[in-house]
Amino acid sequence: MKILAAIFVAAISLAGICSAYAQNGAGPADVMFTVIPGQAAQENPFLGSVPVGQPTGALLPLSLKEALERGLKHNLGLLQREESIRSERGRQWKELSALLPNLTVQLSANIEKDNLAARGLTLPGIPPMVGPYDYYDTRVFLTQPVFDLPALDRSKAAAETLKAAEYLFRDARELVVEAVGAAYLRTLSGEARVETARAQVATAQTLSDNAVQMHREGITPGIDELRARVELQSRRQQLIAAENEFEKQKLVLARIIGLPAGQELALVDKVPYAPLALVSLEQALESAYQSRQDYKSAIALEKAAELSRDAASARYFPSLTLEANYGGLGVDPGKLRGTYTVSGVIKIPLFQGGSVRGEVLQAEAALQRSRDERADLQARIAFEIRTALLDLKAAAELVEVAGTRISLAELTLSQARERFTAGISDNLEVVQAQGASASAHEAYISSLYAHNLAKLELARALGVANR
Repeated sequence: MKILAAIFVAAISLAGICSAYAQNGAGPADVMFTVIPGQAAQENPFLGSVPVGQPTGALLPLSLKEALERGLKHNLGLLQREESIRSERGRQWKELSALLPNLTVQLSANIEKDNLAARGLTLPGIPPMVGPYDYYDTRVFLTQPVFDLPALDRSKAAAETLKAAEYLFRDARELVVEAVGAAYLRTLSGEARVETARAQVATAQTLSDNAVQMHREGITPGIDELRARVELQSRRQQLIAAENEFEKQKLVLARIIGLPAGQELALVDKVPYAPLALVSLEQALESAYQSRQDYKSAIALEKAAELSRDAASARYFPSLTLEANYGGLGVDPGKLRGTYTVSGVIKIPLFQGGSVRGEVLQAEAALQRSRDERADLQARIAFEIRTALLDLKAAAELVEVAGTRISLAELTLSQARERFTAGISDNLEVVQAQGASASAHEAYISSLYAHNLAKLELARALGVANR
């Protein structure tokens, strides 16, 4: 299990960074998280948050650990799941109340006038009309279900639904870790692209200065100077685009973790390449079915649906209730005499107009839907693990190829510059080599991001992202 838990740790290259945030608590089985920049929090609440505080006006250094801490406190999706637990806990108490004693106190002052003849009472010497007369009644009423199978099954179903909500909360923590981790990695990639673009601008500026100088000295034709200037402007355009994209990526990250609007931040962690030994598919599937909180939630919801079906069927059975009251009755509030009633009430349903049959059919449909959803989730987990393993393997190979490509591209650029400086060739070869170098660096940044993201997605698929 340590190997599996290490997958996410390797993805962020900070050992044990996620284990500090695992808490017993309570994300739904129908959520497959994907970070899409600009996607509204209404569409995916895990891309939103509840901002806290005011911007400091200074640059905020932000490590991955701090980003995770903020995300697990302020992310909107997690907060919504927490409120879902409160809602389900209230539902559980509501269903449980049907099995608990119900006590009420009633105080009444009464004035009555009665027609005894209308009730069939004709007694010698007693007029048919009696009253008006007054009396007082103070009484405690008790109702205690003794045998109510539908209420018992509904209470058990509510308990399973609450358990499912708690599992979904834990799954939401996994989703938040995935969201924050992916956003942090993507922002790091954006920062790397800016640094690479600046280096390319500096190289292009040097080439342009050399081309201008060599043209003035009559060593090279004017076309070389123009070509170098065009290359310089092209690299400046790429730098502007990279800087703009980097700033937007920081906004996405700040939005996910609940930073106040306008707060400037700077990433302090770096994520170098760290190869990861792949686990077998069978081991990964076994771990996922034991660790995935959304899968546990789906099982609990299926159990709740079974109990709800049983509760609907149990309405055909009799129920037994104890009813009792005790209080004081009399015409003088200071001289009330104790009276009481104790009753055992058995209710036997004979014909209810087909309502029970309708509830049973609805409950059976809900149960089948829960079973289908649980089976679909099981297949989805296998799909996610297989996909993550394929992506991780391919990304690792791409990183290695991209690293070799950078070395070759830099060597080609160096030789092209030497040839141009020596007057052996024009600067077209240099411009082409610089373009190849820029493309190689971009490929390396993209493959490194894809590799780390694949680790993160595998950790999520295994259910160990928050460990």
